[in-house]
Amino acid sequence: MTRRKKTRSLADKVTIRTGKRKDYKKWRHENPDQVTSSRRFTQKKRQQRKLQAARKLARQEQGGGIAIHPTPSSEQSATTHEEHDE
Repeated sequence: MTRRKKTRSLADKVTIRTGKRKDYKKWRHENPDQVTSSRRFTQKKRQQRKLQAARKLARQEQGGGIAIHPTPSSEQSATTHEEHDE
């Protein structure tokens, strides 16, 4: 006798409409307005996003500014171009 695999999927636990798992997936796709996340899940995600934003801001403030493309003086760039032309 084979054992059923344990799953955390919601589709396996739902018995609405016809009682078949495949039907739930189809029903969910057809009725997106009736399917919403739980309040606990949305609150948790909102809190996680706030923490992530705060950490990102702290990292940005901690790191100093760097000159990625420093502007060289016009005299230096002119002499380097003249040397390559010859």
